[in-house]
Amino acid sequence: MKLLAAALAVAGWACTPCGPDSAEVVDVTDGDTITLAGGEKIRYLLLDAPETTGGKSDCYGAEARDFNRSLVLGKVVTLRYDAECKDRFGRRLAYVAVEGREVNRLMVERGFGCVLFIPPAGAGRKAEFEEVEAQAKAERRGLWGACSTAPCG
Repeated sequence: MKLLAAALAVAGWACTPCGPDSAEVVDVTDGDTITLAGGEKIRYLLLDAPETTGGKSDCYGAEARDFNRSLVLGKVVTLRYDAECKDRFGRRLAYVAVEGREVNRLMVERGFGCVLFIPPAGAGRKAEFEEVEAQAKAERRGLWGACSTAPCG
C-alpha cells in the first residue's frame, strides 16, 4: 500500500489509506464496477446493478452499464471510501463522483440498480439509499418498470 501511495503522490494524486482520491476511468465493466487508469478496479458502494458479464445478461443490465459508461468513461472521478477498503474479489469499494454528482446514488435513484449493503461498508448511508430505492420502485423508474422481477437486490 505504501508503494501505491508513493506512486500516486509522484503522479500528483492525493491518496487515502484505501487508494487514490481521484483517477481517470478507463473502462466500465457494468453498472457497478469500473477500472481506473493503472488497472485498479472500483466497486460502487451500496449499489448492485444487473449483470452483463460472465455470460450473464440480466434484465436492464445493458442499460445500467451504458448509463454508467456515459457518466464516467474517460473522465476523472472523485473517490470516497468507507469502513472496508476492498471486497472479497479484491476490488476497491468506493463512492464515485463525477462533476459533482455521486454516481452510486444516481444509479439507484434512476432505477439502474438496487441497494446492496454488506456490513460494515455503507452503514452510515444505508437508510438514505433505501429511501431513494423505494422512491424509484414507487415511480417504476428504470428496472422497476422494465423487468418482471428485479435482477438485483
